[in-house]
Amino acid sequence: MDQGQFEKYLKERYEHQINWYDSKSAKNKKLYMFFQWGVIILSAIVPVLVVSLTQGLKWVTVAIAAILAIGTSGLKTFKFQENWISYRTIAETLKKEKYFYEAELDDYKGSSDKESLFVERVESLISREHSLWVTTHIEKEEKKEKKAKKAKGIRERRY
Repeated sequence: MDQGQFEKYLKERYEHQINWYDSKSAKNKKLYMFFQWGVIILSAIVPVLVVSLTQGLKWVTVAIAAILAIGTSGLKTFKFQENWISYRTIAETLKKEKYFYEAELDDYKGSSDKESLFVERVESLISREHSLWVTTHIEKEEKKEKKAKKAKGIRERRY
């Protein structure tokens, strides 16, 4: 791989991927913190409202409890914390790869074409992360379908 192709790869692919993972990590961290703090605060408020509100305002407690349930389900369903950690990990791993390349460490030491090796390793990291993401989401969908079929089967047997 010549130096021009390598520089193009760095600008158009490598840096773009690091920026993408950095931004997705930051977004998922913010969403996780927002939902987590919301769940913590609402969890603390509900018992206070239960004992302090008059009978006519109990619907406020019910509404807050419903929002709490939605927030808790959102945390589990959308996996903000897991995504944040995963995206941060891949971004840092990609950054580390460039340091290894520049310092000629690990497999780069003595490599005759370290630019091609760099591209190969970066693409392998991206591909592995993508495969893991797909596998995780396919398994999640399969579990949902299995639960739905099981619930449907139970309902059908009752009638």
